[in-house]
Amino acid sequence: MAASGMEEERVSGEVRREEEEDDDVPQLSAAAMDALREFLAEQQRPEEQAEEGGGGGGVELLAEDWRMSQFWYDDRTARALVEEVLRLVSPSGSGSAAGAVACIACPTLYAYLKKTDPGVPAQLLEYDERFGQYGGDFTFYDYNRPEELPVAMEHAYRVVVADPPYLSKECLEKVAKTVSFLAQPEGSFLLLLTGEVQKDRALELLNVHPCGFRPQHSNKLGNEFRLFTNYDPEDRLDGWDLGTK
Repeated sequence: MAASGMEEERVSGEVRREEEEDDDVPQLSAAAMDALREFLAEQQRPEEQAEEGGGGGGVELLAEDWRMSQFWYDDRTARALVEEVLRLVSPSGSGSAAGAVACIACPTLYAYLKKTDPGVPAQLLEYDERFGQYGGDFTFYDYNRPEELPVAMEHAYRVVVADPPYLSKECLEKVAKTVSFLAQPEGSFLLLLTGEVQKDRALELLNVHPCGFRPQHSNKLGNEFRLFTNYDPEDRLDGWDLGTK
């Protein structure tokens, strides 16, 4: 009986120690757990899209790298932009591209564009060299060197879509130089995606106005995001929102 009692006390002591050790393990709050689950889901999503053939024509949208200020558009936003871009490059509605598209730091648009119409001539200008997997459709781009681009790209694009990586005056000024380098001198269209805080600078530098359509991202941003254009889309993209303060 004494030995049995000692054994029970030893086992009981081990259980208590395990409970105490468990108490020492840091526990995440409910909010932190939700954020972690969302992050892991976002990391898994590109893999699921690739398995389902979501990239289309071998074009896969890679996972965001937040260290590079990468935030991908949600499905609704990407589809709306692609529809508008295809209308602009093929104004006759024939489906054959009449002009090329330059995508400055907006891989989501490029991937959705190629999924929708693999034949449309499009170039992705990106700092992230992972996108080199797009082959000849990828051009390395550093906004700090806005015009260090292949000569063949000068004034070669009917449509330019730009999403500057940072909400700074310097970044927008340099991206504006890139836009000027790429766009055809006459009859070109610009779609600029950036924060509401850039509205006045965007008008000054690129002569663009905000549209009523509000772009959204898969991961919500703290800053209000807007779409600006250098032409009035009228009944598309909810037209120009000239009453915005």
